[in-house]
Amino acid sequence: MTRPQDKTVLVVDDEPNVRQYLAQILLDAGFNVVQAGDGAEALEIIREQPPDFISLDLVMPRKSGHKLLYELRKDRKLSQIPVLIVTAHAQDELGQGDLRDIMDNRVLSGPGVYLEKPVKPLSYVRAVQRALGIEETPEDEDRISLQEELQNALPDAEPHALRRALEALKKQGTL
Repeated sequence: MTRPQDKTVLVVDDEPNVRQYLAQILLDAGFNVVQAGDGAEALEIIREQPPDFISLDLVMPRKSGHKLLYELRKDRKLSQIPVLIVTAHAQDELGQGDLRDIMDNRVLSGPGVYLEKPVKPLSYVRAVQRALGIEETPEDEDRISLQEELQNALPDAEPHALRRALEALKKQGTL
C-alpha cells in the first residue's frame, strides 16, 4: 500500500507565504515536501531528484508554470510525473490563456488537474492522494478538517483559551 511518507511532492510557487502554506498542508498529511520559488528553480530540483508529484503555480517570474510544464512534457521520464496546477489566475488575463492552452493541448487532462486559490486543505490533499494512488481515509479527512478549523479559529482566540488548549495537547503527548 502506498503511503504519503513514501512520496515526495515539489511545491512550486513564487509567493513564499502561499508556498509555505501549501507545503505545511502536505507535511501535515505525511508527505515529504520540497519547495521551489519559480519554474527555473523547480526544473533544477526536478532534474537533480525527480519528485513523485508537482504542485505548480501557473504565473511566476523567470519561468512560468506553463513553460515548465511544456519542458517537462518533452522529457520521457519527467513527463510521467503527475502535476496539479494551483493558481489564482484561472479566470483572469494573467493565467486564463495559459490554462486554456494546457487543457486544449492535453498537456494535462481530466478532472482534478487544477485548483483555484485559495485552496481548501482537504481538497488539496485529496487531489495529491488521488494522483498518487494513496488511499483516502476518514481519519485523514477528520484530522485535516480539524486542523483547518483550528487555523481559522486561531486569529480570534483569546490567549487564555490558546494556553489551555496547548497545555491539554502537551498533557496528551500530542506535542
